[in-house]
Amino acid sequence: MVIPGGIDPHTHFQLEFGGTVSVDDFYQGTKAAVAGGTTTIMDFVIPKKGESLLEAYDEWRCRADTKVVCDYGLHVAITWWSKSVRDEMRILCQERGVNSFKCFMAYKGLFQVTDSELYEIFETCKELGAVAQVHAENGDVIAKNVQKLLAAGVTGPEGHELSRTEEVEAEAVNRACVIAHQTKCPLYVVHVMSKSAGIELARARRRYNGVGIYGETLAAALGTDGTNYTHQCWHHAACHVLSPPLRPDPTTPEFMMKLLAQVTSKLAAEQVSAARRRGLLVYGETLASSLGCTLANVKPSAQLAYYVKAPPIRTDPETPRHLMKFLAL
Repeated sequence: MVIPGGIDPHTHFQLEFGGTVSVDDFYQGTKAAVAGGTTTIMDFVIPKKGESLLEAYDEWRCRADTKVVCDYGLHVAITWWSKSVRDEMRILCQERGVNSFKCFMAYKGLFQVTDSELYEIFETCKELGAVAQVHAENGDVIAKNVQKLLAAGVTGPEGHELSRTEEVEAEAVNRACVIAHQTKCPLYVVHVMSKSAGIELARARRRYNGVGIYGETLAAALGTDGTNYTHQCWHHAACHVLSPPLRPDPTTPEFMMKLLAQVTSKLAAEQVSAARRRGLLVYGETLASSLGCTLANVKPSAQLAYYVKAPPIRTDPETPRHLMKFLAL
């Protein structure tokens, strides 16, 4: 068969991280890509906190230009935020051909940006016509879980997934989608690794009519699972560590494959219902006003002020019926 060359939009060649460097440089990595039928790769410029984006970009170009054996492009990560970063984003778009910027919601104290910074970065991407990307995990929760696990003496590969369970990823996916929608910025969620996170992404796509929300998963998430973290061979278990982690639920690969081909839908109120089904002690209320009316048929006038509350009454005429259903559940 003759098919188009593949495009791998997410590689990390010669990446310095955690005191190590990823095993593939730009020669070995792109050589392997071509051998497998991939003719374009997209790597990530990841500046250190406080480092100039332009200087980091030039450094990555120096690493790659003399070694690559296929076409390549570069995303640029935003690991800190200031006016100078905003200005350099503009230069990268207008003069260097960069049109995608990645933010980390994880790696507290290293790469993680706050929600406020994320909002401003998304605003800037929207202004520049660029795509925002996120590594979606709740870094604050992970940091607390890591402390607890280390205190309990859990230091092996099995602790990785325990520190960042599915809901920690799913919460961040939902939060990123909401912030992106608020800023009207196109969003690409990288390496979606769990059923819960996949459902959140699909829900956001349905909620926003499929506009501006995209995601990817990894071959690893489709081909294996997190049960390997408890393998008796330490090296075998350690070789499966990535972030977000592979999930121990063996049905995840099949679910993710199906999710690639379809969009599921649930309402925001189902968050409470879903948590209760998982056995969490979570309760919720709604209001008579939310059950009795919507803003769908309310005409703009001075009387509209009487409908103001927070969270607001919704415009979807189906909302009262769905809320009543959730009360019954």
